Amino acid sequence: MYIPHHYKNENLEEVREFIRQNSFGIMVNQVDGKPWATHIPLELEKHGNREVLVGHIAKANPQGKSFHADSQVLCIFHGPHAYVSSSWYKEEEVPTWDYIAVHVYGKLELLSEEETMQALHRLVDHYETSSEKPLSLNDLSPKTLRQVKGVIGFRIEIEEIQAAYKLSQTRQQDHASIIKNLKQRGVTETEIARHIEKQSDNL
Repeated sequence: MYIPHHYKNENLEEVREFIRQNSFGIMVNQVDGKPWATHIPLELEKHGNREVLVGHIAKANPQGKSFHADSQVLCIFHGPHAYVSSSWYKEEEVPTWDYIAVHVYGKLELLSEEETMQALHRLVDHYETSSEKPLSLNDLSPKTLRQVKGVIGFRIEIEEIQAAYKLSQTRQQDHASIIKNLKQRGVTETEIARHIEKQSDNL
């Protein structure tokens, strides 16, 4: 991903937390010579001393046809984004877009059925934590759980992380105006404003 120097985030702990908070990503590979993408949860985990992403897709998904040992994939994680009007600037300039996005490259390793079930237990337990009546896969019947036979589980050993945090870093003199106007526009824009405020405090 092309990332101008001003917008590159090399704080890996911050980027890891971003992936954890925005774990519904896009996994991209090649299927029959064409790009193929699937929208799925990709959980950041440790496997031994390695950092990995863990996920699963339906066996009916053609993307699985190209899965083999050491397949390289790209996983994309989106954060908030917002249009930034140059009418908020003190000096004339073109409008732009602020956003956060992370690209993760890695090699894919298939999971056994047992490992896939363990991964599904961790996934459900994680997201059920805040439920009023948390569900456990242990509560489901063997018949229902047989659906795991219809998915392909995998882990991706992370080789490279690219993080773009475009937050009007080159227009510090306009931050107050940008933040004020973004907060008047909506939830997503307010989230971008919060990130601009945070990175302003760290300058």
